[in-house]
Amino acid sequence: MRSSKVSKTRNILFFVSLLILSFAMGMAACSRIKGGSRAAERLSLSTAFAGASDISPEAALALRRTPVVAAIERVGPAVVNISTEKIVERRANPFGGSFRDEFFNDFFDRFFDGMPTQRYQTQTLGSGVVIDPKGYILTNDHVVMRASRIQITMPDGSEAEAKIIGADPKFDLAILKVDLKKDLPAARTGDSDALMIGETVIAIGNPYGLNQTVTTGVVSAVGRSMKTDEGRVFNDFIQTDASINPGNSGGPLVNLAGEVIGINTAIYANAEGIGFAIPINRAMRAVADLIRFGRIEKTWTGLRMQELSAQLARRMGMDSPAGALVADVIPDSPASRAGFKSGDIVTKIDNRKVDSMSNFVEIIGSYLVGDSATIEYVRDGSRKKTDMKMAGMPLDRADSLSRELLGMSLDDIDQAARLKYRLGRASGVVVTRVDPKGPADRIGIEPGDIIRQVGNRSIENMDDFREATLIASVLESVFIIVQRGNYLYHVRL
Repeated sequence: MRSSKVSKTRNILFFVSLLILSFAMGMAACSRIKGGSRAAERLSLSTAFAGASDISPEAALALRRTPVVAAIERVGPAVVNISTEKIVERRANPFGGSFRDEFFNDFFDRFFDGMPTQRYQTQTLGSGVVIDPKGYILTNDHVVMRASRIQITMPDGSEAEAKIIGADPKFDLAILKVDLKKDLPAARTGDSDALMIGETVIAIGNPYGLNQTVTTGVVSAVGRSMKTDEGRVFNDFIQTDASINPGNSGGPLVNLAGEVIGINTAIYANAEGIGFAIPINRAMRAVADLIRFGRIEKTWTGLRMQELSAQLARRMGMDSPAGALVADVIPDSPASRAGFKSGDIVTKIDNRKVDSMSNFVEIIGSYLVGDSATIEYVRDGSRKKTDMKMAGMPLDRADSLSRELLGMSLDDIDQAARLKYRLGRASGVVVTRVDPKGPADRIGIEPGDIIRQVGNRSIENMDDFREATLIASVLESVFIIVQRGNYLYHVRL
């Protein structure tokens, strides 16, 4: 019996040994197979690299030259660095230079008015793009605003001082001119009206002084309206997720064809992952005005507006006084051709809500001559819509409008006027006639009075007065500063 148990134990041990041996042989076989596959893989990779080495440098370069690279190569030579110097005057700090922030700046200005001022020189950086081989450069107004010196650096390292040909803060555009005694590489402009949401765009500029920096993104939206931290309103912007940082301002936004389709503007300090650009079609329409006049021509509609009170709104069947009331429509004007009538209530301009008369003036002022706007309004309780094309200010009609709206005629102050009215002041405009029972007559204006200011526009001559009159013609009333003898009077017409 005992010998039988010993025999069984030996059989079990023998069987276990066979299992262990079989497992070991299987592992060895697997190892050989894996080793072979690794060798094959190494052989395959080495063959692939050997094949890759057969590609010529020209072919490899062609593979790497993506549409983005090609676009940058086309427009890059026309992108310039703009460095400006500005002189800033600030009152000296009685507590030392380290005790300064915005709150205390205001505090010192209010309570230490007699302290001497100190002059500081500050430097700013921005970008621009050459739009004409003769040396015309397009950039943002805020890049060169109040600059005492402007230095341009081309991508090839050549430098030159630039002068401002024209600038307009309302549209944040400026034109500079440099003379490098040679034609400059000019960028080609595209059609910003044909932009597609989602198409790839490239922002080129000098953010934080880092020259020729490139960022890419897509067109996120078009026709954007936005309000800056300073309260300025900009309309019809391109929105992109390409990074546009301080120093990028004034540089081009480019499509994959290497065409400039926008002018970058870093004016929205709180933007993260959002950039804005002025459409190039809009910018180029303004360029002619900037070169010719030094500023952008103001638009004129021929509408005279007034605030819509809650009482008037209820009387006209509206739930709230949201909108601006048309007080009058000047004949043969864009407004009369669009079909507006006295009593219409403007509620929207290109889908932007009009909340008040000042809001109406602000929105209309953001359009260029030749732009069209779709305006929604209420007439006799019914909502209507019309298109109106903006016109330039007809200065030749300003004199007749002055007589019609203000009830007075004026002229430049020449030697004959000084003798006739015994005037000592050489600048301004003099009242030569007052219509009986007209607006000027009702507030006591007399021939010989000098008009010094209309609205917020200082008056030096008749050209100033004509333009100010046309601007003020949209308002129900306007403040005027009148000089009689040595006294100034503030009146409302």
